[in-house]
Amino acid sequence: MKRRDFLTALLLAGAMQPARAQQVEAMRRIAILSPGGSEPHDPTFNTVNAFLRGLQQLGYKEGQNLALEREYANGSSDRLKELAFELVRHKPEIIVALSTTAALPLKRATSTIPIVAIGMADPVADELVASLARPGGNVTGTTFLGPELVARRLQLLREVVPGLSRVAALWHPDAYGEPTMAGVRNEVELAARTLGLQLQLVPAAGPDDFDGAFAAIVRERAEALIVMPSPMLFGEYKRIASIATDSRLPAMGAAREFAEFGGLISYGANLPDLARQTATHADKILKGAKAAELPVEQPIKFELVINLKTARELGLAIDRAFLLVADDVIE
Repeated sequence: MKRRDFLTALLLAGAMQPARAQQVEAMRRIAILSPGGSEPHDPTFNTVNAFLRGLQQLGYKEGQNLALEREYANGSSDRLKELAFELVRHKPEIIVALSTTAALPLKRATSTIPIVAIGMADPVADELVASLARPGGNVTGTTFLGPELVARRLQLLREVVPGLSRVAALWHPDAYGEPTMAGVRNEVELAARTLGLQLQLVPAAGPDDFDGAFAAIVRERAEALIVMPSPMLFGEYKRIASIATDSRLPAMGAAREFAEFGGLISYGANLPDLARQTATHADKILKGAKAAELPVEQPIKFELVINLKTARELGLAIDRAFLLVADDVIE
């Protein structure tokens, strides 16, 4: 009897060993690099969390089958470069980059570790990928369509501001690669000419430049503001929306968070949705797919969001027909 019990114990131990080995093998290592901050009020932080929720929906649980390393540059481009090389030295299976801003230094730091980028602007122009259909290197992910939507945003802003003739564009010249930034600038200048608007381009390299930028906007008597795409500006939406309203400026942002923070209107991709969409790229690579062969995906939906409370503060009456086409109206 004792001998039989002993043999049974041996068989059970042998059966459990592969399970343990499999559990160890199933622990996957992912690093995340964000140009923004690690505070909940920062929209970039919430975008990272949306990506992680996407991974959870796909069966990955931190501490069980997923080991995560997170790094936040807090708006410093120098720190972003340092963190990119640091993460590469740690050799994770995948590095997730929030936006082109994080993907570019990672691309320079490694040509072998797969990089999954959330919400790139123009990855082809910035030479992150060879094409959207076949990236060809170690970078893939999603794009939020940067330059292409600029004209549409300016048109929408003109529709909600009667008699608009002078508009200021707050932009971050180093937000993305030079080709993309040139495309963004060309698009807004062409759109302004087409719509018969006088355009004032106002640069801001960082949050410390906002006071001077808005002083210049007020001095030139702009009648409205468009906030151009940029991870840095995105992270500062709450402050920008507040300054714009205090300056009596109807303002347009590139993502719904701008309207949620008190800006008048926003139009663009839903970035948390885009982040969750990007999680499928990471999942496919962990299951054996190659970044070079995974197409870069574009947003499946664009949102128009209007803040009626801000409109009332600015003395604007939004046409009912316009409200009916909005995806969300904030009361």
